[in-house]
Amino acid sequence: MGRPKGWISRRTGRAPMRSPGRPQVNQRVTKQEFWERIAAGLSSEDAAQACGVSQPVGTRWFREAGGMPSITLSPPSGRYLSFLEREEIALLQAQQVGVRDIARRLERSPSTISRELRRNAATRGGTLQYRATVAQWKAERAAERPKVAKLAQNMRLRAYVQERLSGTVRDVQGKPILGPKVPWNGRRHGRRADRRWATSWSPEQISRRLLIDFPDDASMRISHEAIYQSLYVQGRGALRRDLCACLRTGRALRVPRARTRQRGKQFITPELMISERPPEVADRAVPGHWEGDLIIGLNSSAIGTLVERTTRFTVLLNLPPMAGHGSGARVKNGPALAGHGAEAVRDAIAAKIATLPEQLAKTLTWDQGAEMAQHAQLRIETGLDIYFCDPRSPWQRGTNENTNGLLRQYFPKGTDLSRYGERELDAVAATLNARPRKTLGWQTPAEALDHLISRVQVTGVATTP
Repeated sequence: MGRPKGWISRRTGRAPMRSPGRPQVNQRVTKQEFWERIAAGLSSEDAAQACGVSQPVGTRWFREAGGMPSITLSPPSGRYLSFLEREEIALLQAQQVGVRDIARRLERSPSTISRELRRNAATRGGTLQYRATVAQWKAERAAERPKVAKLAQNMRLRAYVQERLSGTVRDVQGKPILGPKVPWNGRRHGRRADRRWATSWSPEQISRRLLIDFPDDASMRISHEAIYQSLYVQGRGALRRDLCACLRTGRALRVPRARTRQRGKQFITPELMISERPPEVADRAVPGHWEGDLIIGLNSSAIGTLVERTTRFTVLLNLPPMAGHGSGARVKNGPALAGHGAEAVRDAIAAKIATLPEQLAKTLTWDQGAEMAQHAQLRIETGLDIYFCDPRSPWQRGTNENTNGLLRQYFPKGTDLSRYGERELDAVAATLNARPRKTLGWQTPAEALDHLISRVQVTGVATTP
């Protein structure tokens, strides 16, 4: 015969709640712990494992929330019952303890316990059976206060924001220029890949410009954070996710700030940073201090560059592709076959440094590229003291960056560098070392280095004249 419509509401005293599936065990506390670990810099997989949930669940939580916490991280106030208190209520009720006695033991009001037993009890079996996990799930569901996003309500404001984000690029005559066609794949754009052409105002620019364009219209106001949330958080119903491609970073998810601070390579320790480099390196008075980097070309081809700071003498490293590169499916976590992996770079530098006098091989400064992961072995083989620049600080290797710019005359961007062998690279290096330099008093780097080598052979001391 069935039960009459609305019997659940009459028994529990609240509106019926549609079940999304099996209630989770104390999920709110688990999610708070998950987002706290994300804020500390852990990946979604590591944070999930630390919280006792599966890695796919952590990844789903992170992506659905757009990389931003979906709940508050502040601890719950004592005004509301906690999961531990609900477990205690379930145990005491199973022992047929009265409501007032339960309230006395938990130091709560009897009306609080009575409402809890009525509102948050499991009703699927047709009776009010109190279970802690179901009660916690129902309390969290009832506490939700869904709020419609401002961009979803205000169509005029949403049109303004979308036009500044993804508007069409136009020429001086007002005709649209579409630019490259880039499909949205739900991820950040790849390195050296085409980007979608759009107006591409930043959310902060849009937010600030509203004050100028609509000074008297209070409805045309929105914070840049609200725009970011509408882009990143799924289900906001305001802006399309693919508009993330119009942001300057092109990120499909927000990156926690603590995670960006950990982008340094794990093989670099504080004593290897450029701040620990000897003071004599900075003033260029003593030769033998080198700066190094890679020039990258098409198909993962590369050339290594070494520049001596005092004489600007340049040495080029031949880094040919290894056997098997580009001939088959790439093996995940397999060896670097492009030719500029850690072992290849180490061997190439060691071979070149071995041709120099010992007094002219003191230090080497590099950026934080993974190609220098075997710097410890390189130091043992060559005796070089190796230091690393700060992240995103190319000016700390100014001599090398300037030399790379000169080398681009011979090796332009977008060309395949693997077609050049050691013979061609030595010829280009010799050509560059034969150019007079203003900083050397119009001497050439080769002449300056020869002068230093002759002084080393006569006096045994390498110093600038």
